[in-house]
Amino acid sequence: MHRPAQRAQRDQRVRRRDRILVCAAAVPAMLVVAGCSSDSGSGDDAKKAADESAASASASPSKIAAAAYAKLPEPCSVVSKKTLGDLVPKAKKSGKEGKSDDIATRGNCYWDSLDSNGVKGSQYRWLNVAMLRFDSDSRGAGDKLAHAYYEKQVKGAQAVTGAKNTKSEPVSGTGDEATAVRYELKKKEGTFKQQSVVTRVENVVITVDYNGAGLAGEKSPDAGDLVKATEKAAKEAVAAVSAANGDGGKASASPSKSAAKSSSPSSKPSKSGKASASPAKSASPSKSAKKA
Repeated sequence: MHRPAQRAQRDQRVRRRDRILVCAAAVPAMLVVAGCSSDSGSGDDAKKAADESAASASASPSKIAAAAYAKLPEPCSVVSKKTLGDLVPKAKKSGKEGKSDDIATRGNCYWDSLDSNGVKGSQYRWLNVAMLRFDSDSRGAGDKLAHAYYEKQVKGAQAVTGAKNTKSEPVSGTGDEATAVRYELKKKEGTFKQQSVVTRVENVVITVDYNGAGLAGEKSPDAGDLVKATEKAAKEAVAAVSAANGDGGKASASPSKSAAKSSSPSSKPSKSGKASASPAKSASPSKSAKKA
């Protein structure tokens, strides 16, 4: 009599167990669905982040512009033979080129002249043209780097040890910015009058050094004449740099914004500045001058 009841209870327990198993099997499937939904959300976030990154990149500053000038002219050819005849009349017109490990970046040439007047003494002249070109790199644009070096050169010329009567003045119509510095140096051979014109054209800095002296009783040259001669050589050097880079030799005659900024340091000597070249060497006569 109790068997039907027992069978019914057993069937009921089996049905309850089957329902539990079905529910348990359904749980992972639900978790999987939930997981896929979460991944879909991550994909949207990644796409959004990528879109924001692209927008940020498009809004960021463009790359630094390439420098205007990519090469330099042959150093000993930047001053015309006529000008050399005026500045260093007894010098070899070919000049003496300095050594450079990269002629596209730096170069210089110098000429020296001793014009002997017999018992009346001699006139000594020395001319040097140096060029330094700057490329645009991680430090900044080439013309900005050149401007910083230009200011350094001017300050160095203004702070030569032993210099007397130092004067500085801007030079117009010579590159993007230019400054002339002149002073006197007394040596055992005589008083040497030194002129330096530092100029920048685009990403190239040109320094023209010119000095003269009357030796063995000869009269000292006029400083004003020497400055004009130096400025003339500087203008020719600027034109040569421009021509070498396809500008037809037409250098910028109007000062750039950086030129206006440089007028302040150019007008007053710097106590900490150092000359780019040794004035003692540049102002000393050659061996032939000592014999005169």
